[in-house]
Amino acid sequence: MAKGSTPGGSKPGTNARADKGLKTRVKTARGRKLSSTLWLQRQLNDPYVARAQAEGYKSRAAFKLIELNDKHRLLKPGMRVVDLGCAPGGWLQVAVREVSSSPKNPLIVGIDYLDMDPVPGAIVLKKDFTEDDAPQMIIDALGGRKVDLVLSDMAAPTTGHRPTDHLRIIALVEMAAEFAIEILAPGGTFVAKVFQGGTEHQLLRDLKKHFATTLHAKPPASRSDSAETYLIAKGFRP
Repeated sequence: MAKGSTPGGSKPGTNARADKGLKTRVKTARGRKLSSTLWLQRQLNDPYVARAQAEGYKSRAAFKLIELNDKHRLLKPGMRVVDLGCAPGGWLQVAVREVSSSPKNPLIVGIDYLDMDPVPGAIVLKKDFTEDDAPQMIIDALGGRKVDLVLSDMAAPTTGHRPTDHLRIIALVEMAAEFAIEILAPGGTFVAKVFQGGTEHQLLRDLKKHFATTLHAKPPASRSDSAETYLIAKGFRP
């Protein structure tokens, strides 16, 4: 299978319903909030959701990593990869395929405090990555070797107050960056989801001290009405 390709071989974002311009409308049920109804309607009409279900991915987010990898060549065979906040496992599935990880020779470690089903070819640790012993646990799981790529598609729980939520999200990304700096091998890469809001510029300046290049990317699978973008830092300098 070609690098970055998907099991079905078709392009992301296409299905019969979307092509015909048809949309499923959800009636507001008694006791259901309008926001919940709108979310459900968006899910039912999202072509990436349909493709994820059809192609066996655990979440539509898998296509974000596929598209980022297609453009920025993040994943290569033999790389050691860590996925922070890995549940439900969509990014793990993509990483396992792209680096040729297997149960006999696992190259991928996912870590999350949430329960999740196993992903063949990946080691999954049920643990909060911010705990003091988490970095060493990951290095031990990979045979004592540091890693080539740290991925983070995490988002902090929201309160509905945008300034507060943005600060919480940036704080989470900062912790992920500190974690990456601790476990990355020289030349490694860090990829994390951020939300545009102003304060992420300081984070970018800090990362430039440790990485040769930094940039922002927004894959097509990232919804156009979302402020999310991905920060990519390459060429780690210990």
